[in-house]
Amino acid sequence: MDDGILNEAYDRLHRTGPEYEGWLSNHGPMAAEALIRHGHGDRVHRWLDAYLRRLDDLPRGIRPIDDWREALGDPKRSGDWLAHFDRELRERPWREVLGAWWPRLLPGIAAGATHGVIRVGHAVRALHADETSPARLTELGQALGYWAARWQPVPGADAADPRSPDGGRLGVAAALAGLPRIADRTGGIRDRLVRLPDVPGWTAALAALRPARTPAEAQRGLVELAHRAGLDYLRYGHGEPVMLVHAVTAPTAVSRVLPALNPGLWASSLAAAWSATAAVTAVYADPVGSAPPAVAPGTPAEVFARAARHGDAHVVKLADAVLDAHAATGDERILAAAGYAGQLI
Repeated sequence: MDDGILNEAYDRLHRTGPEYEGWLSNHGPMAAEALIRHGHGDRVHRWLDAYLRRLDDLPRGIRPIDDWREALGDPKRSGDWLAHFDRELRERPWREVLGAWWPRLLPGIAAGATHGVIRVGHAVRALHADETSPARLTELGQALGYWAARWQPVPGADAADPRSPDGGRLGVAAALAGLPRIADRTGGIRDRLVRLPDVPGWTAALAALRPARTPAEAQRGLVELAHRAGLDYLRYGHGEPVMLVHAVTAPTAVSRVLPALNPGLWASSLAAAWSATAAVTAVYADPVGSAPPAVAPGTPAEVFARAARHGDAHVVKLADAVLDAHAATGDERILAAAGYAGQLI
């Protein structure tokens, strides 16, 4: 991994805001980290030359964050949140800051169409490689600030009915298969998420996943969740090829953060990741999937190289996530999801 190129990329990107054109997420830091991670650092600066043109400037703050609960989920305070975490990470070790804020932010995992947690996952992985880099510490601060400003719970997550006949008993595959779908499939993710509480069976389906009772079970559950969501992309991705990427990348991001967290937080991390994948699936996946497409096979390195040549940030990030799933499970089928995204996007 070319640490110098990543730090240079972060320095260029940190002059820009976490969103652009209203509320579209800035994918630059995540895509750059993935490209460099997989040996394609030579593409990064050219990629950024084009990507930076669409981004907005770093937002200005209004006033310091005093009552964090009151400011949580307020996008108008985005600049304040970025300044808040920049200050915290200058004053305390990054693992201490992350450990304090993870349980506060985790219930709002839907933030920015799950891009808040995804950006944190990429930032933490970069810090594992170099914990003293100022650029990487700044990136973690901007990722946490974005998540805090867009903090948004998955509807029904707190109201899921544990008395459901299947409540808390199902494995990942069965729980995913049992998810209902919204009937009105118009609008963006914010429009769709608010419809979930009115979907028959939604809260019961959300409560159906068997909870992790040990940190090891939570870790295995996150691997399986990303793996199964990747396989589901082959069945459902044709309908919403961009948005369904997040059903895979959100739990992957959570799994990357686990090593930096107290194991006591791992079970709740699986539960939140499940709620994110379940919500994205319920609002974007067709009720009936299609047969998996024929996708050119290849080694993991070849799969990612094709994604890098494609250049779309979502294709790159999905390839990065499915390589993690493949490494953890050995399932060759999962690699096809990256190629399929390259065909669709």
